[in-house]
Amino acid sequence: MPLDPNTTKQVPRATLPVVRDTCIVATLLVLGLYAGAAFLIPLTMALLVNVLIIALSDRIAALTRVPVWLANIAGVTVVLAGLFMIMYILGSQATQFARTVGTYEEQFDNAVNRIAGLVGSDVTRFIRDNLVSIDMSYVARILLGSATSLLNQFFLISLYVAFLMAERLAFRKKIQMAAGNPQTGREFAAMLDAISISLQRYVGVKTLISLITAGISYSIFRLLGLEYAETWAVLTFALNFIPSIGSIIAVIFPAMIALVQFESIAPFLVVVLGCGTIQFVIGNFLDPALLGRSLNMSTFLVILALMFWTTVWGLIGAFLSVPLTVCILIVFSHIPALRPVAILMSLDGRLGDDSNGAVSG
Repeated sequence: MPLDPNTTKQVPRATLPVVRDTCIVATLLVLGLYAGAAFLIPLTMALLVNVLIIALSDRIAALTRVPVWLANIAGVTVVLAGLFMIMYILGSQATQFARTVGTYEEQFDNAVNRIAGLVGSDVTRFIRDNLVSIDMSYVARILLGSATSLLNQFFLISLYVAFLMAERLAFRKKIQMAAGNPQTGREFAAMLDAISISLQRYVGVKTLISLITAGISYSIFRLLGLEYAETWAVLTFALNFIPSIGSIIAVIFPAMIALVQFESIAPFLVVVLGCGTIQFVIGNFLDPALLGRSLNMSTFLVILALMFWTTVWGLIGAFLSVPLTVCILIVFSHIPALRPVAILMSLDGRLGDDSNGAVSG
């Protein structure tokens, strides 16, 4: 039986180059993403904004029966105006908060004593040891620095969006021409359609859910008279795009400010219980009901993607982690050699084989 030993010896020799090449390519990709962040982040943001504009303009055209070009103009105007307003608030009012956050740090230790009798010494000790030790000014500089950076890049993103919208209709024809083979062109177009449909659904639904959450939270902040209510509402809207931890952070910041600003403990409890309940209900019931299982992503993969993209692209990477991972999952599902990886990335192991090529739920 001389062939069996030779065969078993040849398997590692054939596998090692594949593993080596895969590691090299993956390393180069990660280094490229990190080194090219200044160029890639605005481009990625522009692509997602373009997806949102297309979804909105298509909905406007379907509901009003207006010409496509007019619906596109309306979609561009609404989306870019909304983004500019969000970035302006974060870049102006929130900058003022970053400058005064030191005064809140000095008062926070005294505020913790107010809740000592309410929650007990153990919880108070935990708050004192963990929350008081947080450098709030450093956290605020990171959050608001990213917002200011986005405000500075707003016009670059708008320029990208303008050219993407201008080439929307011609892009499909160019795909067919570039592919050469009609079958290859159809398969590539199907993959892009699947990515577009999934991203439109995700970005559209998350935008609607975040608007609802931010609107209700803003009403609570205004009723309480919380300082920088507009900033907290905008941050609530933005942080809801960060999976898992975003909604928690969106409650912690205004709750801590309420604890410091007011002498009574009641506003703090209203923010924690009220906004926390809203985040819990929307995140666990409304969000899954609207999104369904269309993304079909593993929960562990969502957390892993959040950590990876945050490491590579910082806070902006946290916002983009789910859309980028959705794109990777769909691309892998359309490449036969990578379908096993896509199955491992999915929630239940099932990948869509429909005409759109979308990942099914």
